[in-house]
Amino acid sequence: MSMINKKVSDFNVQAYHNGEFVPVKKEDILGQWSVFFFYPADFTFVCPTELEDLANSYEKFKEIGCEIYSVSCDTHFVHKAWHDASKTIQKIQYPMLADPTGALARDFDVMIESDGVAERGTFVVNPEGEIVAYEVVAGSVGRNADELLRRVQASQFVASHDGEVCPAKWTPGEKTLKPSLDLVGLI
Repeated sequence: MSMINKKVSDFNVQAYHNGEFVPVKKEDILGQWSVFFFYPADFTFVCPTELEDLANSYEKFKEIGCEIYSVSCDTHFVHKAWHDASKTIQKIQYPMLADPTGALARDFDVMIESDGVAERGTFVVNPEGEIVAYEVVAGSVGRNADELLRRVQASQFVASHDGEVCPAKWTPGEKTLKPSLDLVGLI
C-alpha cells in the first residue's frame, strides 16, 4: 500500500538538538516542508556516513524552508552519547528524534519488528503533514543528500505550479513539462 498522501499521525517524542533535549510533536512539522530520515541505529557503520552527508547539506535544506528530522529507535540519551563520542555526529545541527517505542517507525511503515530497528526510510512531508515522496532502501545501502535535496525541491515546485511536472534529473531553473495531449509521443 502506498504511503503517498498519507497524513503523518500525531506524535510527541524527545529529540537531541543543539545540546539539549527538546520535545518534537506533529504540530511542529505543520506549515513547513520536512524530511523524516529513518536509520537503523546509533553507533553503527553506514548510518553516520548518511547523517554526516545530511549535516553537510543542512544549510541548503534550511534555505528552501525544509527541516530535517533524523529518526532511530534509540533514546534521546543514546543520541547525546553518540554525539559526545563521535566527531562525525557532532556536525549535526538538525533534530535527532528518539523513537524507542517504534511508534514513528510503525506510522511510517519502516519498523523491522524482529530487530526493533527502523529500515532506511526517507520521507518528504509537505506543510500539510502529508507524505509526498519516499524511498526505503536495504540496510547496507547508504542514501544521498544531494538527490534528497533535489527531490524536495521538485516536490515544492510541483506543489506551487499546478499542472506542471518535473522530468528526470530536474533541478531548479530547468524546464518543466505541462502534460497535455499535444505532448503524447513527442518526448
